[in-house]
Amino acid sequence: MSKAIYIATTEPNSGKSIVSLGMMRLLLGRTARVGYFRPIIETVEPGFIDHHIHAILTHFEVDMKPEEAYCFTRSEVVELKNQDRDDEIVSRIIHQFKAIEERFDFLLVEGTDFSGEGSILEWDTNAVIAKNLGIPAIVIGSGFGKTVKEMVGTLVMAYDSFQDRDVEVLLMVANKVPEEAKAETAAALKRKLPPGVLTGIIPVNPVLGSPSVKEIAEVLEAEVLFGHSFLNAQVGDFSVGAMQLRNYLTHLKKDGLVITPGDRADIILGALQANISANYPAISGIVLTGGLIPEESIIKLIEGLSDVVPILSVQGGTYSVTNRIGAIRPKLYAENTEKITISIEEFDKYVPTSELAKRLITFEPEGITPRMFQYNLLKQAKRVRKHIVLPEGTDERILKAAKKLIDAEAVRLTLLGDEDAIRSRITELDLGLDLDKIKVINPSTSPFLDEYASTLYELRKHKNVNLAMARDLMEDVSYFGTMMVYKGHADGMVSGAAHTTQHTIRPALQFIKTKPGVSVVSSVFFMCLPNRVTVFGDCAINPNPDAEELAEIAISSAATSEAFGIEPKIAMLSYSSGTSGAGEDVDRVRAATKIVRQKRPDLKVEGPIQYDAAVDTKVGRSKLPDSEVAGQASVFIFPDLNTGNNTYKAVQRETGALAIGPILQGLNKPVNDLSRGCTVEDIFNTVIITALQD
Repeated sequence: MSKAIYIATTEPNSGKSIVSLGMMRLLLGRTARVGYFRPIIETVEPGFIDHHIHAILTHFEVDMKPEEAYCFTRSEVVELKNQDRDDEIVSRIIHQFKAIEERFDFLLVEGTDFSGEGSILEWDTNAVIAKNLGIPAIVIGSGFGKTVKEMVGTLVMAYDSFQDRDVEVLLMVANKVPEEAKAETAAALKRKLPPGVLTGIIPVNPVLGSPSVKEIAEVLEAEVLFGHSFLNAQVGDFSVGAMQLRNYLTHLKKDGLVITPGDRADIILGALQANISANYPAISGIVLTGGLIPEESIIKLIEGLSDVVPILSVQGGTYSVTNRIGAIRPKLYAENTEKITISIEEFDKYVPTSELAKRLITFEPEGITPRMFQYNLLKQAKRVRKHIVLPEGTDERILKAAKKLIDAEAVRLTLLGDEDAIRSRITELDLGLDLDKIKVINPSTSPFLDEYASTLYELRKHKNVNLAMARDLMEDVSYFGTMMVYKGHADGMVSGAAHTTQHTIRPALQFIKTKPGVSVVSSVFFMCLPNRVTVFGDCAINPNPDAEELAEIAISSAATSEAFGIEPKIAMLSYSSGTSGAGEDVDRVRAATKIVRQKRPDLKVEGPIQYDAAVDTKVGRSKLPDSEVAGQASVFIFPDLNTGNNTYKAVQRETGALAIGPILQGLNKPVNDLSRGCTVEDIFNTVIITALQD
């Protein structure tokens, strides 16, 4: 069976980038390493990189150089065809494909897109390449400007063309379909195509069909006068400012592009003022025609404004510039993450991804890769949309992570703190975080303060906590956030970016407490190594666990591992393996291993075992030949905090591994601690994990 899939189109501008992006995300969630290959690309100027290749490789962090990701430019292919050297084209494509295939578990191949070429040549070129590579295909057609009959007819002809070449077509995608024609298109494709062929109907999305200001600037070879940081803004509409300002203002539309001669200071300043006015829609930019630059006094005025939209200066008259803008087709840029995200979401929404994945992936990679792990976590989190409280509401990293989490629609969030202070911080950081999508609570003024204080008093009065003390404690963000979780007003809490571990988890230990049958709260790190994910415990909580505690940490870590899709093979680490060593420390590990086997005979556990014997198959076979764990451990239990903490940090620094955690385990409800040196990505990942904990 194939280790690759070919994406083909029936015509230029069919929007196949939406399928390429969606397929890359789909494959990376199920396969360890995914490569990307375009046999033929549009001709680019020397020294420039194809935008599409750059976007795919950059966004998905594909370990390839841009020049490795394609074989020919269009002009090179045309020249070879004119010389009747078609066989050389196919031969070189196969050679480069095979070279890339050896480096990856799966390969996404994106077919030709010859702008201006006929459909027959397009189909035939793609079909020939797919046939010679011996891989199945996904075929995409555009419904833009077509009737349903025309659209379906084009797709069926393309399907037949591939079938005639003995290329298996797994999926037919009707893209840019008018919303009102979706059902009719789906029904027609079902009638016309053989049973079993998967179909996807993707409706027109105006955002994906519109160019960005950056694309317009590049096509027009414009000089960017202002607004460099906003060039990725999408252009939803464009209009010419040739009339008097009072009349032109009525023509402004949301995300509109203003086109006006460069000497029309009234239109320029009026459009900028309208952009910040609550009574007019925001614009995406201004194009100044005729090669004219506003007078120095006007430039000085604009320079004094904050957050100015892009202002471009171009050569050519207003009429010709407007026509050129109208002819621009959007491209894929690595910097335009909003468009990339929307494309992936549209693909996931309108394409039968689960069934497609079943047909595509015909092998099971060993273990789980970091990319698979993170993809699966995010997908699960988006499905359950848990409510997480973040007590450190004004911390810069917390706010940036909150923006990412809300944009990804991964969780529902509550920030604790003064709302005015939080809003001010968001403005100061220019985050664009919409607080309408987040709940903000000030513990000191919350209507729940008295209720929470009474609950804490009842829970802690046996520890000599009175009601006044309980109220004071409840004004603390850690206590308030933890009580939200305890009362079921939030599903979990993540804190510690600005507070100590003790400050974060003390309330949880006081009244959330441990699960039945669990006597010790412990922690794990998910260590995302280059080719697999392992679990390290306990590296953050228990300094010197005894044998019973060590066994409980192992059992809890195995449960955490299994809950997140990692088969637990537990290595109880020590300085010797098997029966070769003696001493108090190794005996404690040996006793802990025995306890684990007694309590959970179903678990695969080995101990004492050295780290090299746990991870290296050859060493493991040599030292413990009959072990189910040696050489293939996935859960590593360290004998003490000193060893665990130093080891996880050493592995993290020396290998570049992503360490997600510490993740607390054993509590009745999820509360997790961050390190005060945490990054935005650390917070993002920890919140996602918290949302998935029981």
